[in-house]
Amino acid sequence: MWSLPDRARLVEVGLRDGLQAIETPLSTDRKVAIVADMIAAGFKEIEIASFAHPKVLPQLADAEAVLADIPRPPDVRFRALVPNARGARRAAACELDEVTFVVPAEDGMALKNQGTTTQGLLDQLEEVREVSHDAGQRLIVAVACAFFSPCYGPVSKAARDSVVRKATEVGADGVYLATTTGEETPLEVFSGIRETKNDFPGIEVGTHLHNRNGFAPANALAALSAGADWLESSVAGLGGDMWFPGDPTVLGNMATEDLVHLLDGMSVVTDIDLRRVRQISESLIEETNFPVSSFVSRGGTREELANATWD
Repeated sequence: MWSLPDRARLVEVGLRDGLQAIETPLSTDRKVAIVADMIAAGFKEIEIASFAHPKVLPQLADAEAVLADIPRPPDVRFRALVPNARGARRAAACELDEVTFVVPAEDGMALKNQGTTTQGLLDQLEEVREVSHDAGQRLIVAVACAFFSPCYGPVSKAARDSVVRKATEVGADGVYLATTTGEETPLEVFSGIRETKNDFPGIEVGTHLHNRNGFAPANALAALSAGADWLESSVAGLGGDMWFPGDPTVLGNMATEDLVHLLDGMSVVTDIDLRRVRQISESLIEETNFPVSSFVSRGGTREELANATWD
């Protein structure tokens, strides 16, 4: 039924996309401790910070301090998001393995998120690539709203391809197609990943998972079936674009513990320890009072249910 790989790469984005949605910032020391816990849980790729202006994201204003203090095992890759060329220059001064530059596939989101059009962001892409590569950092281009956009609807293949094409032209190391709204369907994700892999064979293609309407688990399997090189999720389902309408309990990213639980059940190896991820997630929920969205936290695991006893 599914053409799934034996293994899947997971990128943990809770420290960036997750914490940017938390009203009260966590301390630098606490963020560093969370990184250590994530490494112990088996994560090899962690998006750790954003270089957005501190006035825009005060929750992540300590990016440089966090990066200065984290443990650095040689087999763990650290990444940060940059919204523009100015952010890329800040990131270049830090010890990072790669940066992600966000380019929404349609103008409405680009204007709302970064104050310029999609083309305005693409015009900065070559400079971002030069800055990041000169610093020895890989460049990932994040195609936000790659399939569906708020106040717009389905996004065309042509719009998505225009961003990916520019990324390949400037020499980006990878792209990811983001299910930014959580309203994207498995068919859209499968087709988008498959077409991008076929049309741009020289570049890695991942996907970033949001779960507004519960589609993320199916979208994760669709992406892997289409050949996605990696999947992105957030511990505890933290994050999301909080200015979208709707109940905040459904606005976040796909919970990493749900993704690991799903892939474990499908015999797809991630090398992530589900028990440790749950500990990280549940401590963060307690600290932040973020609504609990993880199904594993609310309903338990297959193993727990199998070992339960009747009252």
